[in-house]
Amino acid sequence: MVQRWATGRRFFNAYGPTETTVWATVTQCQPDGRQPTIGRPIINAQIFVLDANLQPVPVGVPGELHIGGVGLARGYVNCPDLTAERFVPNAFSNEPGARLYKTGDLARVLPNGEIDYLGRIDHQVKVRGFRIELGEIESVTAQYAGVREVVVLARSTAPGEARLVAYLVPEKDAAVEVNALRQHLGERLPEYMVPASFVILEALPLTSNGKVDRRALSQLSAVNQQLDSEYVAPRNETEQAIVAIWQEALQIEKVGIDDNFFDLGGHSLLMVSVHNKLKERFKKDLPIADLFKHPTVRRLTACLNEEVKQTSAQSIRDRAKKQKQAAMSKRLMKKNGYGKNVVTQPESART
Repeated sequence: MVQRWATGRRFFNAYGPTETTVWATVTQCQPDGRQPTIGRPIINAQIFVLDANLQPVPVGVPGELHIGGVGLARGYVNCPDLTAERFVPNAFSNEPGARLYKTGDLARVLPNGEIDYLGRIDHQVKVRGFRIELGEIESVTAQYAGVREVVVLARSTAPGEARLVAYLVPEKDAAVEVNALRQHLGERLPEYMVPASFVILEALPLTSNGKVDRRALSQLSAVNQQLDSEYVAPRNETEQAIVAIWQEALQIEKVGIDDNFFDLGGHSLLMVSVHNKLKERFKKDLPIADLFKHPTVRRLTACLNEEVKQTSAQSIRDRAKKQKQAAMSKRLMKKNGYGKNVVTQPESART
């Protein structure tokens, strides 16, 4: 909108909850295609990005955004407990009774002093033991060219298991290449924060008050719609067996033989589970390193077939070697007089 209408006009991005009289920060938007920050505090407003102990976090580190100043509300009507929970003492003010409002919003201070909004604290999730801020993933994803809107959810796949799913709305007439987007995220985020699946939508579902309906999103299929490789069905019994194991482990309905295990949401812990099931299914001790080196069903099948060939060839060589050793032993016994008919005395006579 800014790029389209900026000529002769100025656009401002204002942020603030009702508890702080609507606006608390503001920034002028620039027509450069970048997602705007929420800027700096307005006059008579104070902004702090704090950790769980209400201590300031370093520049660039996410924390909860707290607001103070004369615009702060007195609290919630007839809700003293909630007021005490959300309106906390302002340790950074010399005014008696000064308070801060805990917004529940995740933000970070940029090196230039502006505030970068990252999402809601209650959108923090735990995946594979890692605490993850979904808003941080959304912020980095939104920086990719062609992405207009993005929401990231953690979808449960099994008890104690969750996977990240990104729901994208591209810019008009823009095509988002998932592999390129995945690489973009991999260069900027830890591996465990890169979504397992990317779902392309024409628009995000909204609630009656115009906010993103995350519950409706969570009910959509998490099938990875935009894998760059075309779907190729399994062609033989081995590929079918591997596909079935992958589908169960990844909790997805469709796996092609050229789909990459890790692009489908796999990770090292799941790979260990898959390794155990492959050993049980094929009755052979396949090195787990081979699974990492061959992350598609086609390549893994070829690896298994090669292992079988090598095992068969080795068995033939071992059998031939034993036969050769037996023949040599037989010739040696004949040469030394062993194996000829020998007349022996009765045991009573020898005694």
